[in-house]
Amino acid sequence: MAQPRKLVKRRNAVRNIRKITRTMELIATARFQRAMSRAAAAAAYTDRITKLVGDLARAGLEVSHPLLAERPETRRAVVLVLSANRGLCGGYNSSVLRLGHARFCELRDGLPEVQLEVSGKRGISAFRFRKIEPDEAFTHFEDKPTFEEVDVLANRYLESFETGKLDRLDVAYTKFESLGHQQAVVETLLPLAELTDAAQGDAEPAGQSEYEFLPSAESILDEVVPASFKVKLLKCFLDAAVSEQVSRMFAMKAATENADSMISQLTMIYNRARQGQITSELLEVISGAEALNV
Repeated sequence: MAQPRKLVKRRNAVRNIRKITRTMELIATARFQRAMSRAAAAAAYTDRITKLVGDLARAGLEVSHPLLAERPETRRAVVLVLSANRGLCGGYNSSVLRLGHARFCELRDGLPEVQLEVSGKRGISAFRFRKIEPDEAFTHFEDKPTFEEVDVLANRYLESFETGKLDRLDVAYTKFESLGHQQAVVETLLPLAELTDAAQGDAEPAGQSEYEFLPSAESILDEVVPASFKVKLLKCFLDAAVSEQVSRMFAMKAATENADSMISQLTMIYNRARQGQITSELLEVISGAEALNV
């Protein structure tokens, strides 16, 4: 049986670890609540822009834009993988990295030129471990990605797509659906075929729109489509940030519960060891007293 002193040291060590995991759980919970409100606002904005394109279609405008046009031949593609800068968040990083690596290998085998861009230290190190050096690496997107930060990246993609240097953009990230369900997905953001599909689905006979577009529907479309891409890319970053905090919150909660269980088990073992030690000492005292009486 283990010595009581060693059991006490081990139990104290587990208690210290529990304090850390509990603190990290509370921090992740607070960050999740802030990130969740920003992600919900971005989702509402994305839905509203999609509805606006449908209104343009109902106004009799043929919805067409360079960002919506399918390329006759896809030659250049970019795969953007969104991971975390830190670990201790369960299977969050491994899930999205698995999908991102699979999509990158798939496109690399079928297209002449494919670039890999990775956000997050965990993703960068994971691809380097696989002997794949990212063409671009970002570590400044934390749990609160701002529109200004994403806008710089989005403008580069838009310029490359409009000038023909980019034919396709795939983003691998963890999509937040609910508190109990987050799913790693790979979505194609360029070209913006989703807007075209939404407009066709909402389309009604011309002239039945309830809006009047000034100065013209065409000029509004020129503003809406790039803005739609930017907000979609921002939503990917926001979903990834929310999912990371949820995964870390649940992982730290599980770690805290495991620490509680270990503390209970170590306390029970310590009590038994201490009881056995006291019993042995009493037997020694009794045996010594009897020897003196003899």
